[in-house]
Formats: sequence, C-alpha cells, structure tokens
Amino acid sequence: MSIAMPRKAMLFAAGAGSRMRPLTEETAKPLLTVDGRSILDHVLDRLETAGVPEVVVNVCWQAGKVRAALRARAEAGRGPHVTARAEETLLESGGSAAAALRDGALGPEPFFLLNGDSLWLNGPVAALRRLAAGFDPARMDALLLLARTSLAVGAVGRGDFTSDPDGRLCRAEPGRVTPYVFAGVQLAAPALFADAPPGPFSLNLLWDRAIARGRLYGIVHDSVWCHLSRPEDLPAATRALRLAREPDAAERDAAS
Repeated sequence: MSIAMPRKAMLFAAGAGSRMRPLTEETAKPLLTVDGRSILDHVLDRLETAGVPEVVVNVCWQAGKVRAALRARAEAGRGPHVTARAEETLLESGGSAAAALRDGALGPEPFFLLNGDSLWLNGPVAALRRLAAGFDPARMDALLLLARTSLAVGAVGRGDFTSDPDGRLCRAEPGRVTPYVFAGVQLAAPALFADAPPGPFSLNLLWDRAIARGRLYGIVHDSVWCHLSRPEDLPAATRALRLAREPDAAERDAAS
C-alpha cells in the first residue's frame, strides 16, 4: 500500500549548530553552503521537485537571517510555499513537530519531517517519492530514510538501526556497529505523536514508542547522502556531490 504525495512538510532549522562552530557563530546552520548553495535551498529544492507544496520551517537561532533567505527565495519565484514558525526557546525535533501538529500547521494527513543538517542526491526515483510509495499507515507510524553507515559522507558514529526483511526497525545493540544511520528524512503519521509530551523533546522518544509497537519502518537510500555536523563536512559534501554529478570535474578539482 502507498499514499499520495504528502502536501505538508516540516524542515528543522532552529538549532544553534554548536558542532559547526565557528561557522555558526553568526549564521544559522541551514544557511551554510555546499556546492555553492545553502543547505536550506538544497532541501527546499528536493521538496519542490517532489511536488510538496507547503513547508513549515522552524526558526530560533539567527531567525532573522533564515527568514530573509526564505523571503529572497519566494521573491525569486521559487517554491514551495514556506511558513516560518518562530520558537522562543528550542523545542528540539519532537517538540517542534508536535507543537506544529497541535496548531494545525501540518494537517491531519502524513507529512515529511526533514533535518537541517542532511543533504542527499536522488537515485532513479526521488527519495521523497520512495517514502510516499512505501508508506502504509495501516502498519506504520513513521517511515525513515536510512543511509548505509559504510557509504555515508560525514561522521555517523556506529549507526542507529537494524532492520528486518520487511523494513521494520530496531535499535542497535549498545557498543555494536549497525548497518544503517537515520538520513534525516522521514514520513510520519499524526499517530506517531499520540500522547506526545509538551515542551522540548527528541523524536527518539516517539521512535522508541513506535518500535515497541512494531510500527517504525525504514527504507535504504540509493544514492549519495551527507551528514553535515562539522566544518570539514561541508567541503567533503561538495566533493561528493560533484563526483556523483560529474566525475571528471571532481577529479580535476582534487588534482588542482
């Protein structure tokens, strides 16, 4: 079973990006550039290409600069339509999405949630379309995009999840390296947020509840994925994107 392409998404852009310092001392992490364009633009382009018309972007750290970037994008006629949602204090991923859902900003249907520190190239079928095609609300509270830890660009630690043959996820055993890391993109049903607490909390809380119910699933990404957590990850991601697009040009850059 699959669903129609969701009409709503939320992009997390409020964090201070402390691991990216000093680059984030005076700017928001999603405004840092990879391959000549901001992370924010890269992710919004993926949403526009997939046909997602409405996106909520939460803002806190350097909110004015994020809002200005969103206005410039809209004035240039580039989609999707974006609503900036201010947070006086950081609510973390779970708290931000839960608050937006309670206020009606995400609607009653499944919606995408995207981290502001992940960047990917699409494979033969766009990753967001693969998530929509694979999402079964009868079995799933959330469907996560996973990257192989061995192929990820950037630091990913020991990974996050193991998967059974049907794609149902379990947490990694402590101290063991696992095959998959969360790629910062997911499709979630409002049911994931049933009985969500008020205030700040991580989506990990809701994922663990879904795992206990057997309702957290994942699909493995089939192209380049970059985790952008440290300053050195930005040039590494640029090289990876260029290599994937134009191998000869990337090799010339490395030699120069």
